[in-house]
Amino acid sequence: MRFKSYIKDKLLLLFLIFFSIVSIEIILLAYNIEFNVRVYVLLAPLVATIIGLLIDFYNRKSYYDNLKKNLEDLDAKYLIPEIIGTPDFIDGKILKEVVQDAGKSMLENVNKYKYIQDDYKEYIELWIHEIKIPISASKMIIENNKNSVTKSIDEELNKIENYTEQALFYARSNTVEKDYVVKKSNLKEIVNQAILKNKNILINTKTSLEFGDLDVEVFTDSKWTVFIINQIIQNSIKYSKSDERKIKISSNTLQESVVLYIEDNGIGISKKDISKVFDKGFTGENGRIIGKKSTGIGLYLCKKLCDKLRLGIQISSKKDKGTEVRIIFPKGSYINM
Repeated sequence: MRFKSYIKDKLLLLFLIFFSIVSIEIILLAYNIEFNVRVYVLLAPLVATIIGLLIDFYNRKSYYDNLKKNLEDLDAKYLIPEIIGTPDFIDGKILKEVVQDAGKSMLENVNKYKYIQDDYKEYIELWIHEIKIPISASKMIIENNKNSVTKSIDEELNKIENYTEQALFYARSNTVEKDYVVKKSNLKEIVNQAILKNKNILINTKTSLEFGDLDVEVFTDSKWTVFIINQIIQNSIKYSKSDERKIKISSNTLQESVVLYIEDNGIGISKKDISKVFDKGFTGENGRIIGKKSTGIGLYLCKKLCDKLRLGIQISSKKDKGTEVRIIFPKGSYINM
């Protein structure tokens, strides 16, 4: 708050005071009042006005400067109504009441939409669990009636199953902390679960698997990590070459972390796309290839869940050579992290 701006705001008041003093001086002059009295009548209100304005300016400047400082220091700026002080001047008190009422209204609206979001999330989760029943039933029917047609149907059902699982994890991705338990898990068992989920498509696409040393312990939630690895494996299969499909999975124990490597010999990712692959909805060149349509959600979810689980995820690739994804598990317990 600048003094120049404050004075500009008080110009009307200053003009009225000046007009009053001049009017009084003219009247005193007409009645032939002594010079000393006229000087006193001139200076007294003038000095009082100046002192009053300086005190008012100081109070307002201190209050608003402190308010701005608190606002800048706050990470959650919407909490400013909770810490705003009560000023001595009336318009400041009105401002405080207005800001606090606005804060309460905003909180009520946030809670309203939070309830709607939670309700929608519950519906999505319920729907996904319900849709899994006919999918499982269809798979059982196919298992008992194997032929070339049911084999194709089974492949499509696997895609539907993956998309429903992806939708479930997406719905839960903002509240992961309520649905995971970080504990010591065997990395080999986690990888095997992800491989088992893709058993049929790996066989049908004749994709060979090569394993390095995976018999290490990591701190993570196995269910969420299986989903992350599953998404990466499916990407490797989706963007593989038609001949000699191969996925290599290995790990390396470093001083402060365990790194899981998932490497394929697929079509790779172009340099201009590699930095955007974790962006929501990004598909790039590969996503526009005929027969390989992509939603751009898989790797976005992987990155989001890794961040929630305090895992690192990195990707490197060479066009027409292949892609390597690295998942980094910090050593030590979740509490230590």
